[in-house]
Amino acid sequence: MKTQWHKLCMQMQEFLSCEDGQDLVEYALVVALIALGATAGMQTIASDINSAFGSIGSSLTTIV
Repeated sequence: MKTQWHKLCMQMQEFLSCEDGQDLVEYALVVALIALGATAGMQTIASDINSAFGSIGSSLTTIV
């Protein structure tokens, strides 16, 4: 009985120290963070580009 308990404890330690899937989760979190930052940055850039094209368009209509 004592050896079975020891084997069970050893298996539980092995199971708890296993880090096989941890890398995939970390990479997924990094990708999600990059996507969130890119989305926020693109919205700012899009409004700046829109205002630049608007000013170019209004300048062209006054020239012609």
